[in-house]
Amino acid sequence: MQKTALVIMAAGIGSRFGKGIKQLASVGPCGEIIMDYSIHDALEAGFDKVVFIIRKDLEEEFRRVIGERIEKITEVEYVFQELDDLPEGFTKPADRTKPWGTGQAVLAAKKVLDEPFIVINADDYYGKEAYVKVHDYLVQEQQKDGKLHICMAGFRLGNTLSDNGSVTRGICHIENGQLTGVTETHDIFKTATGAESRNADGSVQELDVKDLVSMNMWGLTPDFMEVLEKGFAEFLSGLAPEDTKKEYLLPELVDHLIKNESAKVDVLETKDTWFGVTYQEDKETVTRAFKNLTEAGIYPQGLINKLSRYLQLSQETCLI
Repeated sequence: MQKTALVIMAAGIGSRFGKGIKQLASVGPCGEIIMDYSIHDALEAGFDKVVFIIRKDLEEEFRRVIGERIEKITEVEYVFQELDDLPEGFTKPADRTKPWGTGQAVLAAKKVLDEPFIVINADDYYGKEAYVKVHDYLVQEQQKDGKLHICMAGFRLGNTLSDNGSVTRGICHIENGQLTGVTETHDIFKTATGAESRNADGSVQELDVKDLVSMNMWGLTPDFMEVLEKGFAEFLSGLAPEDTKKEYLLPELVDHLIKNESAKVDVLETKDTWFGVTYQEDKETVTRAFKNLTEAGIYPQGLINKLSRYLQLSQETCLI
């Protein structure tokens, strides 16, 4: 069986969350964090390696909260997204403080990946179905036509909204099951009848809650890394001195590859509900959701124990 890896982007600062490192916030009945559920679902689907993309300054806490437990049950690699990790010939601008974006984050994992892999955000819960679909896609033989064959999990817009504020979503355009483009749509609010985006001029656009959106869950290959690396150098070459916050973003590269017909991106629809901690107020909603999923038997009581049989925590302390 083809080996596959789960790549978790956990280097983000999480500025909108407010206080604390949101990727390490406890949300489960036994103190589980969102990554515990993601790793459980990925391993269950057939992935057999975990790569954590983190910041160097988070390493000690990250290993303590989750890394040391996961190392006991599967192969684990740590890579670091750093501002000065740039291609040969480039140096970090003195006034650059913002991370270089999701494209550079994934590129940091190039040296530890020889297998197809799925990319996710550390602070997003995607449900079980998407992991199964992406894994099955990655292990199947793809057409040899000189193009990259990659995939994306598509979530229904209505299953990705927050009760506590607006969100930005990439609304997908799809033909014959393949992605043809993504429209980045800002200030999307949940409404009594569905969803709407609110523009700066005060106008409102009703949105179809059944439209599929990208939640940064991609199924990629080692060949993609070569394109990603080349694209980063091109991105850096095109920066102006004032572009101190411009980012090299994975969805933008994918969109470019689609438009120049060098990649085919299959969209794998999932009807599972996505949720994450975008705002501090979301934490209560997410905690309640995991409690309900546990009570419904979707996850075992004491998932954190299942993920680390060595953890000295009794089931009795994890009452729902």
